[in-house]
Amino acid sequence: MTQPTDMRWHQRFQNFEKAFNQLKSGLDRLDSLDDLAKEGVIQRFEYTLELAWKTLKDYLEANQVIANFPKEVIRQAYNTNIIENGELWMEMLQNRNLLAHTYDEEIFNTSINNISKSYFKEIAALYTFFLNETGTKDDQQ
Repeated sequence: MTQPTDMRWHQRFQNFEKAFNQLKSGLDRLDSLDDLAKEGVIQRFEYTLELAWKTLKDYLEANQVIANFPKEVIRQAYNTNIIENGELWMEMLQNRNLLAHTYDEEIFNTSINNISKSYFKEIAALYTFFLNETGTKDDQQ
């Protein structure tokens, strides 16, 4: 019988998967986007990252690992070998917070670069981890 906590992370993963695919779609066309559309990519990154850590939280909880706050969840995910680059995940959280409260053209451009060159790879690795845990395959990767 599926436990409620196990079901919760599966349900959250479905939302994470939708957000992940939307982010991927935006990044696939990044070179042809104007600044307004790139702001949309940044917003997609923000909510994809939010769903990523919340899915991790629910997954950890289903495996009897308690972590309540984003940094705590990232540390536990790193300690349990779910993610490989804990420092980059912490940087992503910090960057998401900065983007949500500040607008600066240099931060904007640096963030777009970071999302496309390194952050997305980390999120994609987590996405693949969850796909493997659910027993589904992804032909998009």
